Amino acid sequence: MEKIRKFTLLTIGSILIAVGINAFFVPHQLLDGGMIGIGLIIHYIFHIQPGLSVIVLSIPLYIIAWFSFRPLFFNSLHGMLLSSFLIDFFYPISFWVKLPIIFSSILGGIFVGLGIGLLLRAEAASGGIDLLAQMVGKTKGWNVGIIIFALDSLIIITGALVIGKDAFLFSLLAITTIGFFTSVLSLKEGTGHS
Repeated sequence: MEKIRKFTLLTIGSILIAVGINAFFVPHQLLDGGMIGIGLIIHYIFHIQPGLSVIVLSIPLYIIAWFSFRPLFFNSLHGMLLSSFLIDFFYPISFWVKLPIIFSSILGGIFVGLGIGLLLRAEAASGGIDLLAQMVGKTKGWNVGIIIFALDSLIIITGALVIGKDAFLFSLLAITTIGFFTSVLSLKEGTGHS
């Protein structure tokens, strides 16, 4: 029964992330944080699918997890592969939806934040940065959502060189929303504290 619960959380969370990225972020060149954010930066510059970039860039952290945090490795590998596949699978919706940028940043943040929160409840991750945050959270006892928020902020600041000023500011709003919803779901599950 526990495996079914985790698979359900993993699937719903991955779909929420994929829809959030493609329906709300890609049309305005907004950024997420983490490996997905790095994948989006690569996509905006080189037109490489972001899900594929997430998989390739996550490999070094998964090697570390294999040796040090094996249970996180197995759960997170499924999350990263499924969410990356679905991000690329749902990419066509980025051509169908274009809401105003403020709504896209908030709704995208809600979708992605809830998706990541559900993955964390399933003890999974959508990419290497989430996995890194889980490893640090388990080692230090810190709130995983806050760690993700800090790392996401660094990636967004770096991505500001690629996207325009408006997209940068709305990306900050999006990751604030992501961080809030991820933290709330992390605290409810008792995965850490600040």
